[in-house]
Amino acid sequence: MNESYLKNVIEAALFAAGRPLTLIQIAQLFDEHVRPSPAEVRAQLAALSVDYETRGIELKETASGFRVQVRGALASEISRLWPERPPRFSRALLETLALIAYRQPITRAEIEAVRGVAVNPNIIKTLLERNWVRVVGQRDVPGHPELLGTTREFLDYFGLKTLAELPPLAALTAMAEVNLQLDLGEEAGATFAEAGPGGQTAAILEEDGAEEEEHPASASAASELVAAGPQFDS
Repeated sequence: MNESYLKNVIEAALFAAGRPLTLIQIAQLFDEHVRPSPAEVRAQLAALSVDYETRGIELKETASGFRVQVRGALASEISRLWPERPPRFSRALLETLALIAYRQPITRAEIEAVRGVAVNPNIIKTLLERNWVRVVGQRDVPGHPELLGTTREFLDYFGLKTLAELPPLAALTAMAEVNLQLDLGEEAGATFAEAGPGGQTAAILEEDGAEEEEHPASASAASELVAAGPQFDS
């Protein structure tokens, strides 16, 4: 198969799909007798990535596959195409999501013990509804509390292939305009990406109607922690 044709089909598919595509999904666009191998598809994806280096779009590999998106450096200008106010999430939701991402699997009681206040149920509900968080099991302690972890959709939204790609803490601090200090140790030292789908800046501070109950989490919750979690400024 002509390599130029193969690259053009792949580029058109990524443009039209509106979602990440895997190597297999891309290969299956072609008739079986001329179907490229995953290695051939990846080679053309690499060529596309080089083509885009001086353009306003970029090729990004996320947990669900490959997608074409607006280059992050142009996000502020392109965002003017959508004059309506973007979603903004509360600091409470942001801190809860950060704890789940960096300390998963984690229980609600463990989150409360680290943050020092009870988690409003609406925060967990919002994260579940957005499919950024899911129940991944139960802690083997009395009451068997649910363990929370992030999802593939979480990684896709923030433009990540794996949790290891969580960007530096400074990115979150600048994005959220809050003073957070995460005691994550030498290996972690990282947090959420700035860019959401299409390379647009992801505002993670929404008026989500999920304000917390401002009372301390119980001492029993603190004793349930199995490892020291991130610490946040008050």
